[in-house]
Amino acid sequence: MMTEPALRILVADDEPLATERLSLLLARIDGVDLVGIANDGEEAVRQATALLPDVVLLDIAMPGLDGIEVARALSRLERSPAIVFVTAFDQFAVAAFEVAAVDYLMKPADAARLVRAIDRARAFLAQRDTSGAPRTLGDEPRFLDEFWASDLSGLVRIAVRDIDRVSAERDYMRLHVAKRSWLIHHSMSALEDGLDPALFVRLHRSAIVRRDYITGFARNPSGRWIARLADGSEQPVGRLYADQVRQIAGR
Repeated sequence: MMTEPALRILVADDEPLATERLSLLLARIDGVDLVGIANDGEEAVRQATALLPDVVLLDIAMPGLDGIEVARALSRLERSPAIVFVTAFDQFAVAAFEVAAVDYLMKPADAARLVRAIDRARAFLAQRDTSGAPRTLGDEPRFLDEFWASDLSGLVRIAVRDIDRVSAERDYMRLHVAKRSWLIHHSMSALEDGLDPALFVRLHRSAIVRRDYITGFARNPSGRWIARLADGSEQPVGRLYADQVRQIAGR
């Protein structure tokens, strides 16, 4: 019985404790082989070019080239690696989406979460190899499935499927989940691009709503559409987004 070759992993992080932790976690995962450790962005690009890893576990805040710039550079390789960001900063999730990252982990990396990321990378590479197509930025639709937000206890993971609606507050977006909410630092347009349009719809320049959270529509006295939401609240529909109402209602 043939076994799959081990995934070749490159770790790129300027924090020794972070690289040590990832090395120890990877040693416990079957089917992976740590082939190199880079301590800054330029070294990450050099090692990836020389070692041709299958997967790069990549920090974002590094000296020289940051992780996003490294990901862009590696995307130009003839056979680019799958990128998994491992970072202490939650605000780069949308930027990671824009460079077609396979996954986005928050530090300190959790063992089970790292296994999940490796599995995603393996599945991505298998699909790419089957299709025979090179990986390019934005080549396939790829949507966010989680956010990390700060609260008094530290960082909280918020599954995208649990978000009822998103509202804009200046330079921040507020994620509403049941009776709680969290602020994250993203633009509304970038967030809209990162959310699956089959699940979410933008109804206003400052509001995105989960489709199944909408219970109905009505018109106000001026003729503007109002979306009725599952919690009993109402969301005005911007004039530029009136077509969304007709699309949802099938008219």
